[in-house]
Amino acid sequence: MAAEDIQVRICLQEIVKLDLEIKACIQDIRTQADSREALEEINTEIRGKLRKLRKKIEDLERLANEQDREEDRITLLHDVGNHKQQLTNTVSTLRQSNLSAQLAIDRSEKDQLLNGGTGLRKRGGNSKEGLAKVASDITENLMTLNRKIADQVKQSESTKSTLLKSSTTITSTQEEMKSMGGHIKNSQRLITKYSRRQFTDKLLIFLALVFFFVTVLYIMKKRIW
Repeated sequence: MAAEDIQVRICLQEIVKLDLEIKACIQDIRTQADSREALEEINTEIRGKLRKLRKKIEDLERLANEQDREEDRITLLHDVGNHKQQLTNTVSTLRQSNLSAQLAIDRSEKDQLLNGGTGLRKRGGNSKEGLAKVASDITENLMTLNRKIADQVKQSESTKSTLLKSSTTITSTQEEMKSMGGHIKNSQRLITKYSRRQFTDKLLIFLALVFFFVTVLYIMKKRIW
């Protein structure tokens, strides 16, 4: 019985430790995830800790069912329920932090692209050498835009996969915590809203690129003639 008590205490300590570590990582998303690479790195770490936390909660539930005294079993099962509820809340907070970070990164990248286009127009000059430099800069900028768009699509798919995995976790927990049904529906609407916003942002970037390219060609044509 003493050995079982030690196992229970160790399991509870590890659950608390993992929960605190995950919350610290979520705080890192809010303060340090200033790029898609940084965001993905933090999420990778969180996914590993979430797997360990779910396993420890399952271990605690198993230890609870193995208790000889009914009173001990009921107390531990109550703790299991509390930890599952806390896990659900943590996953929800993670999703919201990821969405906020993703939107902030998208806005930052759009600002950089627009500022880059303005800089090119100012550096054009009136000479043929200046026009050639503008054309060269346009080509380089287009290649950079293509790479960034490709990276954006890849990173967005990875982040979306993280969100979908989080939704799966909440759906699994819902089977044990019936009261979370309304919250899961709200989370699914957030994912749908994010997907639509992502498409709109990509379309705006594309239209801005087309407008920029046409404007530069018009300037080059007018100055050469």
